[in-house]
Amino acid sequence: MAADTTRTRPVVVPYDPAWRERGAALGRELRSALGPLAVRCEHIGSTSIPGMAAKPVYDLQVSVDDLDEAARAFEVPLAERGFEASPYRQDHVPAGSGDDPARWAKRLWMRRGHADGDVNLHVRCVGSPNERLALLFRDWFLAHPEAVPAYAAFKLTLADAVPDVGTYADVKDPVVDLIVTVAEPWAAATGWAPQPRI
Repeated sequence: MAADTTRTRPVVVPYDPAWRERGAALGRELRSALGPLAVRCEHIGSTSIPGMAAKPVYDLQVSVDDLDEAARAFEVPLAERGFEASPYRQDHVPAGSGDDPARWAKRLWMRRGHADGDVNLHVRCVGSPNERLALLFRDWFLAHPEAVPAYAAFKLTLADAVPDVGTYADVKDPVVDLIVTVAEPWAAATGWAPQPRI
């Protein structure tokens, strides 16, 4: 099992222009290694958004049809690439959604201290609300670069104010919920739908 990183101090750094290309390359490598069960592999999260401050950890999302089947099939190729399974099997359900938490299930692998970069690999079901949210969050910021500086400043300030990554995530989650309440009307108005980028 992956070490519990929630008790370490959060480190958020200014945007690095190399993140997007490296994240996309990591996604292509993993898509190839994981085979046909990996329906899509996407670079998500703050390192995928130009100008965004972030923890220097790449978030990648692999979309699958069946979480348990994928977890069994991915175990060896991910271990060979330095990933360890995490006990976390559930995403944060946005406040006020009233959604069934079971719909927000996932599998998570983490890689730390690796020459090819630190990675959080989120495996989620195709069409699940948590798969969609990760892509909507990224794509809304890509379409609204004017919003990036404020969120980046919030993250930098938050990282300096809290003692550990767990607290950082607990404070950040409701802010993400607020961003999504703005992103959803944009998605409806523009006809946005998840589009594979890797």
